[in-house]
Amino acid sequence: MLSIAALLSGFSRSIELWTGYLETYTLQQLQQQPAPGSWSLGQVYKHLISDTEFYIAQMKTALATDKHSNEKMTPAAAAMFAANSFPDQQLENPFNDIDLPQPTNKELLLQQLTAINETVHQLFCNAGRKGGKTRHPGFQYFSAAEWLQFADMHLRHHLRQKERIDAMIST
Repeated sequence: MLSIAALLSGFSRSIELWTGYLETYTLQQLQQQPAPGSWSLGQVYKHLISDTEFYIAQMKTALATDKHSNEKMTPAAAAMFAANSFPDQQLENPFNDIDLPQPTNKELLLQQLTAINETVHQLFCNAGRKGGKTRHPGFQYFSAAEWLQFADMHLRHHLRQKERIDAMIST
């Protein structure tokens, strides 16, 4: 298991990557869908923000309780955590909304990503952490630190999707 400092550093690097990339696109480019029924980059950003906000809520709950502390994650999740990465493949998630609204403001996306990073750092800098876990819908139980690692892995996983979208919208 990585230290909290290492997890926070990795998470911040991933957020910084996404905020840096955001500055290179126009709003029109962010809204451009590479193919019918696929997400635009802006929708990917909205997905990342929404999912990370969910992960933060799970971190807060896990840090505030000792419930489920003996519960485990699935073997598939354990393998991902050991590799510190999602599998290098497109994954289906039944909880994803294919009809995410398009972003209407680049600055709002930047503000939300910045706020997420600040919230996560404040959360782990506060004293008095408990050792609870909360249930992931597909991978069973994660501690707050595991939710943080999962959030970083999720951000990095979508970089592959960003590359595929970039290739399709730049042609």
